[in-house]
Amino acid sequence: MFLEVSLLSTSISSVCGHSALQEFSVSNSASFWAAAARQRLNWISPFHTTQDCDLSRGEIKWFEGGKLNVSVNCLDRHVHTCPERVALIWERDEPGSEVKITYRQLLEMTCRLGNMLRRRGVRKGDCVTIYMPPCPLAVASMLACARIGAAHNVVFAGFSAEALAERIRDAQSSTVITVNQGVRGGKVTELKKAVDTALQSCPTVQQVFVAMRTENPVAMTARDIVMEEVREQKDLVCEPAAMDSEDVLFLLYTSGSTGKPKGLVHTQAGYLLYAALTHKYVFNYSDGDVFGCVADIGWITGHSYSVYGPLANGGTTVLFESTPIYPDPGRYWEMVQRLKINQFYGAPTALRLLLKYGDQWVHKYDRSTLKTLGSVGEPINTEAWEWYHRVVGDGRCPVVDTWWQTETGGICITPRPSEPDAEIVPGMAMRPFFGIEPVLMDTEGKVLTSNDTSGALCIAQPWPGMARTIHNDHQRFTETYCQPYPGYFFTGDGAYRSKEGYYQITGRLDDVINVSGHRIGTAEIEDVSAIIGYPHNIKGQGVYAFVVLKKGVNAQEEELSRQLNNMVSKKIAKYACPDFIQFVHRLPKTRSGKIMRRVLRKVVEQDLNGLGDLSTLDDPAAVEEIIQGHRELCSKQQP
Repeated sequence: MFLEVSLLSTSISSVCGHSALQEFSVSNSASFWAAAARQRLNWISPFHTTQDCDLSRGEIKWFEGGKLNVSVNCLDRHVHTCPERVALIWERDEPGSEVKITYRQLLEMTCRLGNMLRRRGVRKGDCVTIYMPPCPLAVASMLACARIGAAHNVVFAGFSAEALAERIRDAQSSTVITVNQGVRGGKVTELKKAVDTALQSCPTVQQVFVAMRTENPVAMTARDIVMEEVREQKDLVCEPAAMDSEDVLFLLYTSGSTGKPKGLVHTQAGYLLYAALTHKYVFNYSDGDVFGCVADIGWITGHSYSVYGPLANGGTTVLFESTPIYPDPGRYWEMVQRLKINQFYGAPTALRLLLKYGDQWVHKYDRSTLKTLGSVGEPINTEAWEWYHRVVGDGRCPVVDTWWQTETGGICITPRPSEPDAEIVPGMAMRPFFGIEPVLMDTEGKVLTSNDTSGALCIAQPWPGMARTIHNDHQRFTETYCQPYPGYFFTGDGAYRSKEGYYQITGRLDDVINVSGHRIGTAEIEDVSAIIGYPHNIKGQGVYAFVVLKKGVNAQEEELSRQLNNMVSKKIAKYACPDFIQFVHRLPKTRSGKIMRRVLRKVVEQDLNGLGDLSTLDDPAAVEEIIQGHRELCSKQQP
């Protein structure tokens, strides 16, 4: 049994075993989630209606009539039982300088900030933009907004001033919270300066709260307020607002296919419940464990599994400020040893990077505290999965390859929870979480009922953690997620369902390359390379591969190209073989580790004026190298 007996209502108490509970959670969705909500959350007023949803119109409401406060659920109730338990471990950029914050301290910090915001005119229903790296003050800022009933809009601190400005304007924020400078990988970034630049085109902003991450002074204006003064205030009681279940908790902007970011709206009770349940049961989290999610708080992974999920469960969560290779490629594993991390949750891109540096950086450190390894952000290729399991986890830790999105709020498909000793297949997300009913659709919008088939991945019924709308654009929400397959939530991803009924994500459908009528998900080929499609006179689309060689590999490019094509031919099909293979030292990636395919596509299409904003890249110089390499390849044969 994977849920405590106390969670189960009378109607569920006879359900035993994971498979039976999974089936019940889908066939009796309202009963399942009502029982979970009553057991897992503290309510100010009970809800009277578990769900009122119509996916065809994009109308989603959970736990109507209920009132609660998210910060109380994440802080106060744990302060009553374990005030000195560590809530946050801030793994600062400088190794070995971690800072531990207890639940009592985090509540005090949150209340001070909440009172400060209230005094400065922030009201229930306002939206506060937070532009900060992972740190306790950033988490307290999020929770302070939740405490007083304001929504927060966390913007990844690697985004440019232009990207920040666009998000501030769309969210209509009058208040921004930031730091003087960021520190990452030994480098200082000018975050306050970026805010000042952004606000030149943001007339709604009236005040900026500035915390000091470094000792370096920065230019201050009349609208700026130094946050350090807040720490000296004595008012440690901040009355929590009673929030309706469907009041907005936060906006989080994600890239849209049109290029205009869309602000996904998540609400109070349903989101918090889903983040808490998935955190506990996917990762088998127990009291006393140290949960190490290395995602930035500017992404949904940081929201759900660095902040809200762990804190709702009374857990100890790590905030990682640095990079996986600073000061050396052993950073993650040295941190695991020093902080005694039990669950580690990271991205395949980082794992592939570390794999190139060799096993010695892993073996150097004691990882015996690890119990579960997680993967997030993109499908994990088999080589990285096996290295993660065999080398990092010593072959004893289950690897949970999690599929979910900003839109879903939390993990939807993952190998765990499951029956004890159930198999885990490398590189597959595998099983739906409780209450999730995935379906595959064909090109005519019909449900594919058989196994060993591929299609568009949809979810057949609503769940509490899903986004409710796009801020100020519900029509776009319904057109994107509800209208392509009426009555179903369309994820935008393609998936394969194996003979055993397991799910494997094949990549974004807008990243699918159509070669001579054959649809190829980029994730299928990216076991060996990073792939984009380009216009081809004969086939419609050709395949262009960017390949990064491991360190120390010295081989003729022509021979390597032949070997790679043979590999793709064997693993997928001959038609999937790349038309062009360009060997590069590195790929253009965001600081969160995602490959910027948009940039690669523009290079191949020779549209260098359309490269767009490159300031979010971890290393913009990689683009110049790729442009030069592409020119050299074109001089041999024009694609």
